Amino acid sequence: MTKTRKLFYEDVYLGMFEARVLECREEKEGYAVLLDQTAFYPEGGGQPADSGFLEEVPVTDVQEKEGEILHYTKEPFEAGSLVHGRIDWKERFDRMQQHSGEHIVSGLVHEKYGYDNVGFHMGSDVITIDFSGVVTEDQLREIETEANRYIWEDQTVEITFPGPDELVEIPYRSKKELTGEVRIVTFPGADICACCGLHVTRTGEIGMVKILSVVHFREGVRVEMIAGERVLRYLQMVSAQNHRISAALSARQEETADAVDRLQEENYRLRGQLHKMESDLFAAEAARHEGEGSVLLFKEEMEADSVRKLCDAVMKTCHGCCAVFSRNPDGSYKYAMGEENGDLRSFTKEMNTALNGRGGGKPFFVQGSVKASEEEIRRFFER
Repeated sequence: MTKTRKLFYEDVYLGMFEARVLECREEKEGYAVLLDQTAFYPEGGGQPADSGFLEEVPVTDVQEKEGEILHYTKEPFEAGSLVHGRIDWKERFDRMQQHSGEHIVSGLVHEKYGYDNVGFHMGSDVITIDFSGVVTEDQLREIETEANRYIWEDQTVEITFPGPDELVEIPYRSKKELTGEVRIVTFPGADICACCGLHVTRTGEIGMVKILSVVHFREGVRVEMIAGERVLRYLQMVSAQNHRISAALSARQEETADAVDRLQEENYRLRGQLHKMESDLFAAEAARHEGEGSVLLFKEEMEADSVRKLCDAVMKTCHGCCAVFSRNPDGSYKYAMGEENGDLRSFTKEMNTALNGRGGGKPFFVQGSVKASEEEIRRFFER
C-alpha cells in the first residue's frame, strides 16, 4: 500500500500542484487515480471532498481508503505520468470558513454550557450542529456575539500532532475515542478539538458567523449556521427582501416589522368584518329559500369553507337537499351538499361517477369537487 503525501495539510492554501500517477484503477463508473502527492482534500471529519481538475479532467470525488487517497475521474491516466492538479479554491475556502466558524461556536457552547457537538453536517447552503443539551435562542445570540468578537481578534489557529503523553494532558473535544496519530486543531481561548478537516490560519479570514435557527432535536437542539461569504450573501438577500417590504408598506427599513404588525392587525379587523358580512349574506340567502324544498345554487369564486357555510345555512331552512357549487380557476367546481336527517351517500357516489368528481363526508353532509360544466351539473340534478 502506497501512502499519498498530503499537501493539503502542509499548505492549506495550495490550490495547484504537480504529481505523479502511481496507479489508475478502472471502476464501474470511471477511474480511481492514485497520486504520489495531492492537494485534494478527501471527504472526512464532516467536510466534503474537494472538487477540481487533473489536467482538464474533472475530479468528481476524493476518498481516503486504507491510507490511499483516490481521485475519481471519468477518464484514465497513465501510470508514471506527471499531471497538473488544481482544486476549486473558492469552494475549498468557503468550507474552511464554515468549518472554522463551527469550531468556534461549538467550543464556546461547550465551554459555557458543557454540551457536546454530537452531530455535524456541512451542506452547500448551511451547516447543522447537533448539541447534546438545550440551548435557547437568547443564549445562542450571546454565543454568536462572542464568536464574532473572537473572530475579529484575528487569532492564529494552531494545528498540532501531539504524542500520546502530551495528548492525555490536552482537554480536547472529540466525538469518539481516538488511537494512532491525532490531529489537534486549537482556536486559542475558544476551542480545542481533534479534527482532520481543513481550517483557516487566522480567524479574521472567517469574516463572520451567523446563527440562523435552533430547534429541539432528540435530547438537545439542532442549530443551523453559516460563516464567511455565505453571511454576506445572506445579509444581501435579507436586505433586498426588507427593501421590497419597506417600499410596499411605505415604511423605513428599520421599521418594517412594526409596519407588518399594523398590517396584520388591519387584516384581522377586515377579515372579521368580512366574516360578519358573509354570515349576514348567508342568513339572507337561507331566508330567501325557506320552505322551497331542494335547492341548487351556483356561486362565483367562493372558498371551500364559504361553500360549506352557505350550504349549511340554506339546508336548515329549505326543508330539502341543498347543493352549492362554486367554480374554480381551472373550470372545475367545488361543492357542498347537505340535507337535514338525510342520507346522501348513494346520491353522492352516483354524482361523482357521472360528473368526474370526488368527495365525501357524513351521510347528511358531503363536500368535494367535480370536473364538469355548469350545464352538465344542472342536467344531472334535473333528471
